[in-house]
Amino acid sequence: MRRIIWFRRDLRVDDNPLLGLEGEVLPIFIFDTNILGSLKPDDRRVNFIFKHVIKLKEALRSGGLDLKLFIGDPVTIFKSLSSMGFDEVAAGGDYDAYARQRDLEISHLLPFNYLHDTYIFKPDEILKDDRTPYLVFTPFYNKAKKHFTAEHLREYKPVAQQCYSTDYTQISKIDDTKELMLPICMESLGFVPVEHTWQEPDALLDTFDVSAYQQNRDHPMLNGTSNLGIHLRFGTLSIRKVLRFLVSKKHSGVDTEPFFRQLIFRDFYAYLLYHFARIADENYKYRFKGISDKQAFEAFCTARTGVPIIDAGVSQLLQTGQMHNRIRMICASFFTKDLLLPWQWGERFFAEHLLDYDAASNILSWQWSAGTGIDPQPYFRIFNPYLQGKKFDKEAAYIKHWLPMLKAIDTKILHDEDKLFTHTLAHYPHPIVRHKDAAKRAIEMFKKAL
Repeated sequence: MRRIIWFRRDLRVDDNPLLGLEGEVLPIFIFDTNILGSLKPDDRRVNFIFKHVIKLKEALRSGGLDLKLFIGDPVTIFKSLSSMGFDEVAAGGDYDAYARQRDLEISHLLPFNYLHDTYIFKPDEILKDDRTPYLVFTPFYNKAKKHFTAEHLREYKPVAQQCYSTDYTQISKIDDTKELMLPICMESLGFVPVEHTWQEPDALLDTFDVSAYQQNRDHPMLNGTSNLGIHLRFGTLSIRKVLRFLVSKKHSGVDTEPFFRQLIFRDFYAYLLYHFARIADENYKYRFKGISDKQAFEAFCTARTGVPIIDAGVSQLLQTGQMHNRIRMICASFFTKDLLLPWQWGERFFAEHLLDYDAASNILSWQWSAGTGIDPQPYFRIFNPYLQGKKFDKEAAYIKHWLPMLKAIDTKILHDEDKLFTHTLAHYPHPIVRHKDAAKRAIEMFKKAL
């Protein structure tokens, strides 16, 4: 059989089901202009992807294959490829609305062989007894644990494949009228190289103390999380390898359940977006859509709200493309409840800057914070940013790290709203809202929208 193997969210050779398909193969990667077109020229994620595409290309070459690079609209590219005698295209499942529509159109050009790879479970694998999707995480989680088998830990080994003969030395740019051959560099994509160092996934696994995860995960200065988000997002690390890591730790007596639960949560959010595609930009419940306050939005996006834990989180995001998960929750609650801004604005802001941006996780997390999502908790769940800061950043080490202008300020002031209103701090504004008043207003607004 002659097939195209299309690398997408699986930028690795290790444990990749694409490399377990026998026959003659054309390995490809497409820089999708439908996605790239909305990004800034110095986008860090494009740099990450490009770096790992080149790394993948080199790894494939060492095994007797290569990687053909394209830039353009995938459907247009496959229209060109479909006349070249291929029997099918094989690719890992990609389940957001854009990906599903794109793949559907391509399946009309070539038979499409979906290989499950990105998540633990297939999107229709964990269902209620009546074959409908779960809406609540806990029963989904309980069913998933019962359904979890050794097959979900399977390690895919490469088989002998013959490489399709073509030019692999350039990037092929295809549109409706012509094909151009471009040098393999960031500039050919319309982007510029950005200096950034990412830790390799194997090194992160080696240093991840999963035994301390439950205790440390919510404290941003303790480095208690795995930091694997970007590698799982782009598939530079196999989800099955992470699961095998957890199994090995569990066999040595480590409590791996808290971290395993978070991996299932990742699956659950992708599952919900797959079954309820409209929640990508619509409330699942409640008619309240937020208030379009552009001044408040600008203050949030520039880390000038006057609420230290919020501004520290946004500063970390703007400077690094990362934000600790607990801080994301605090910021999203403040954005949607204290400021009453539309959650879609916050989701797009995070989407623009997060290195590990995953549509399902980001969208569902924002809907959770806004109280508008598929979640049994009602709208009156509102985080107090000062209490959250005091609990998880007691000494204000995180705040002072990302807001150096506050290094000399007494920690008690940084966790006390009244003091922040009464003290004038150099180069730092007073809070733009009072939390108690803002929370009361949010509850009233949601009640009116019921």
